[in-house]
Order: sequence, then structure tokens, then C-alpha cells
Amino acid sequence: MNIYETPKLLSEYLLFHYASDAEVLPWEFGPSSALGFAVRSVTKLLDRSLVPPNARALDLGCAVGRSSYELAKAAGEVIGIDYSQNFVDAAEKIRRDGMHPYLRIDEGRAQTPLSAQRPEDAAISDKIRFEQGDAMNLRPDLGGFDVVHAANLLCRLTEPTRLLNRLPSLVKPGGQLLLTTPCTWLEEFTPPDRWPQGSTLEWLRGALSEHFRLLHEEDLPFLIREHARKFQWSVAQGTRWVRK
Repeated sequence: MNIYETPKLLSEYLLFHYASDAEVLPWEFGPSSALGFAVRSVTKLLDRSLVPPNARALDLGCAVGRSSYELAKAAGEVIGIDYSQNFVDAAEKIRRDGMHPYLRIDEGRAQTPLSAQRPEDAAISDKIRFEQGDAMNLRPDLGGFDVVHAANLLCRLTEPTRLLNRLPSLVKPGGQLLLTTPCTWLEEFTPPDRWPQGSTLEWLRGALSEHFRLLHEEDLPFLIREHARKFQWSVAQGTRWVRK
């Protein structure tokens, strides 16, 4: 079974995307700078001065959808696509109903009921639609976008170059491509012969430089809670590219 279709992963990602800082991290000495990643992956990378009026934005690997709301603050239309139907259904429920209940694991069998709340009003959420899709086989009629956001997606694809090859046709000239990746290449997701031979950034430069200019790099820490005493702390490599 795809791990991203399990109730455990859904609860972890609802917490990761929508919970308050205190709901995620109970320790004052913890890495608080890593909180709110689904917001920061947009706000730290997007240059809003380059976004035209009524822009179209694509949130690839949107998971349960929090970043799509940040994109909707700058765009007139946002499409969020994820491979997990479970995640897409949850994102749509939040968009439509304003909330989604879930359980946070605290320790052993101890759990706390929480609710993922829609972060913006209905006017913002009306700009967004979510759909299930494969980032390596996107439907051909998506059209072009002024902003494409793909957070922590590349190293979860079996053939990441298929997405990289599609990006020039997805991003309009002058449009922005926002990528983050923790560079966690694992055989369970990507066969080793499809990993970068050197650094992920140099691999991206080689794959994208014909059609994109790299304008910004930023390290973006993030924190995924498993339970109250165990967390995954990682640092994503964030980049902003502009389509030539």
C-alpha cells in the first residue's frame, strides 16, 4: 500500500500543514524556526512583484493543500495536484467545509483530537481546486502557469527527469518555478540509477538552465512530528527559477 494513502500519514500531514506551532512542538527549546514550512515554501521563494494580475499557479505535490492558499493570495487561479487521493480528498474537504478532524499521536495509544482549519475565507478558497494526478504524467491540457510550486516532491518520484522535462511547457515565459527538496534520495522511491550523480543543485542546473535562470537559493528547515518526543527535522534546499 502507498504510505501516503494511510491514515497515519494523513494525520501527520494535516498536522504538518495546518496545526498551530504549539500543537506541533510542545518544547520551548525545540527547533521553532522549522515550523510553518507549507507557508514558508511559498513566502520565502515567491517574488510577488513578478506575478502578473490574474496569474495562474500550480501547486505540484500539494499534499493536503496548505501551500495552495499562499499561492492564491498572489494568483487568480490555483490548481493543486497530488498523487495521493487520500490527501486530495482531505484538501478538498478543508477547502469546501472549512475544516477536517484528525487525531494527533502523542505517545503510544494516547491521541489528541484536532481539526485542520481552512486558513483563508471562502473568497480565497474559491480560487483553488484540487485534483489527483501524477507529476510524471500530468494531463496534457493543464496549460501554462505564471507560478509553479513543487515542494519536497522531486526525491519522491520514480523518474524525476520526466517532471523536469515537462516544466518548460508548464511555466510561462517570465514565470516563476519554486522548488524545494531535502535531497533525500531513497531506493524505495527512486531507483539509484536515476539519482543525481553529484549534488542535487548542480543536477538541477544542468537540467533546467537551458530554459530557466536561477535567481534565488535559500535553506528552508522543516519539522514533521511523529509523536510528542520524536520529530523529523530536515533542511530543504529552496530555489526560485524564472522561465527565459
